[in-house]
Amino acid sequence: MTEDQFKSLIREIPDWPEPGVSFKDITPLLADPDALAAAVAAMAEPYVAEGITKVVGIEARGFIFASVIAYSLDAGFIPIRKAGKLPHDIHHQEYALEYGTDRIEVHSDAVGPGDRVLIVDDVLATGGTGKAAIDLIENMGAELRGFTVLAELEFLGGRARLGETEVHTVVHYGPA
Repeated sequence: MTEDQFKSLIREIPDWPEPGVSFKDITPLLADPDALAAAVAAMAEPYVAEGITKVVGIEARGFIFASVIAYSLDAGFIPIRKAGKLPHDIHHQEYALEYGTDRIEVHSDAVGPGDRVLIVDDVLATGGTGKAAIDLIENMGAELRGFTVLAELEFLGGRARLGETEVHTVVHYGPA
């Protein structure tokens, strides 16, 4: 599929969840089996020969893509969750929001030295959660091989927050 074909299946909801925001609703794309398969293939393709051992999905919509990408790469799937959702020993990473902080967590035995990790999310916006996920995985001693997303809101500058991490994007939304 082309980028324009993917975009045609991503519904834009103006002024949601608040005025001035144009929410990118991926549920029509997810409902189309051919588009879903094409999106997963496009997100995974650059990492086929990277020897990925773990695919990390960021809660919540990152789980949708990450688990299937993990299967396609013959790798394990690891969920990064919001605070308080994991029942075992955890590692955590706090990160700044516009007003305050938030926290993500992963089980302490999920990744470590020797793991080659791909991080997956649905959308890269401001990059705060993505940067926290990168820091969390690297602090656990794993080798980060890349960060892949379905869509990137380039006008929010999130890629710059991810530093030197290789970022792969299928659908680009340029300046507003």
